[in-house]
Amino acid sequence: MTVRLVNNQDAKFCITPYISTVKTFHVYILTNTRFTVLYTGVTSDLEQRVYEHKTKFYPDSFTAKYQCDRLIYHEEFSDVEEAIKREKQLKKYKREWKANLINQMNPEWKDLSEGWYDMKSIELGKSLNLK
Repeated sequence: MTVRLVNNQDAKFCITPYISTVKTFHVYILTNTRFTVLYTGVTSDLEQRVYEHKTKFYPDSFTAKYQCDRLIYHEEFSDVEEAIKREKQLKKYKREWKANLINQMNPEWKDLSEGWYDMKSIELGKSLNLK
């Protein structure tokens, strides 16, 4: 959330909360717990999309099959076409190149979404989606 100054009749200026409606797009890379698989994707809602991966919302998907649910890299874009272009670019690169890119942002390959969700919510989502 950002803050902006608004002209007010009772005071020269007052500060009010301002929530930006600018849409952002994310290119992201996921891996599994053994770091053997890399998955590259694009989304307009990173938090929601990672939750879907963690709960195996699409149980027949590549990420569900290979258990890719750890967010290890992401980039943000204001233009959807640029985000899609970058996703396609990353998908063409070999694993070694992607690993170097990940290491620049996240050298320990920690799950960047750690703390975003309640584990009970993840477990409930998994149980509902894998039936």
